[in-house]
Amino acid sequence: GAVMCCCGPCAMYRRSCLLSLLDQYETQLFRGKPSDFGEDRHLTILMLKAGFRTEYVPGAVAATVVPDKMGPYLRQQLRWARSTFRDTMLARGLLRGLDRYLTLDVMGENLGPLLLGIAVVTALGELLFSHTVNWWTVLAIVTMTIIRSTVLSFRTRQLRFIGYSMHASIRIFLLIP
Repeated sequence: GAVMCCCGPCAMYRRSCLLSLLDQYETQLFRGKPSDFGEDRHLTILMLKAGFRTEYVPGAVAATVVPDKMGPYLRQQLRWARSTFRDTMLARGLLRGLDRYLTLDVMGENLGPLLLGIAVVTALGELLFSHTVNWWTVLAIVTMTIIRSTVLSFRTRQLRFIGYSMHASIRIFLLIP
């Protein structure tokens, strides 16, 4: 009964639910300034806070435009990351009432990049100053990535989500810098 981000081109809402939240949605602010990034996540969280349910429908089919070059893809991912951090603050009160896996995933979405960034900076510092590689850090990052992908694959019963572990290399080498 709770999906944290109903993606814009794939989402459908009851008109009455949407109209009840339209003022909050249209006046979205971040740090006192109008904000228009992450509008789909923001609307989803407004729906959940209002007591409405959001559901994933595996048989739904939608078409959308996706980035086909690395530059636009990285801009999209950075925009989504900002939205995730910002809207998690909005969703704090919701987490207690959600499925434990979903709560863990939300925490991982926010803490994961922070911890990954710290690990990468620390590893680079160690490499620069002592000319050694901390293989335990590398092993921990790889293990955490594989575990998360495996749990996702298991929960969705779709083996293709194992491929999500490849995204970690994009995050480490392109998004963090």
